[in-house]
Amino acid sequence: MSKAQIGTFDDLLEITEETLRPVATALREVVFEVNSDTCEVVRLGDRAATYGVGPRKMLDGYAYIMPHKRWVNLGFYQGAELADPGGLLEGTGAKLRHVKIRSVDEARRAEVRALVEGALERRKASGQ
Repeated sequence: MSKAQIGTFDDLLEITEETLRPVATALREVVFEVNSDTCEVVRLGDRAATYGVGPRKMLDGYAYIMPHKRWVNLGFYQGAELADPGGLLEGTGAKLRHVKIRSVDEARRAEVRALVEGALERRKASGQ
């Protein structure tokens, strides 16, 4: 499968562990609750859905949903710059950070929503 292959969120769910499909769906709902106008691009080769102010992953994206075998990553392209009072963010990259979400309840936590809100505001403020 080409990394550039574009699909739908339903296509992504089809290649996601069945037990994690509700988790991925709940995270997507949080993203759209924060910004109903978000641009969603599902790259099946990456096994991820990117959410942004436009379709470009690294320039427009502020968050992504990437299902794994036992959890779903909710990642942030400018995560290293986000306030994280709950200490949820993981990762050591120059910019990227993620939160491992294992249940619908975790996806619905106020701290998770605050990270999405912060990531959106950070992306808008960056002018990209």
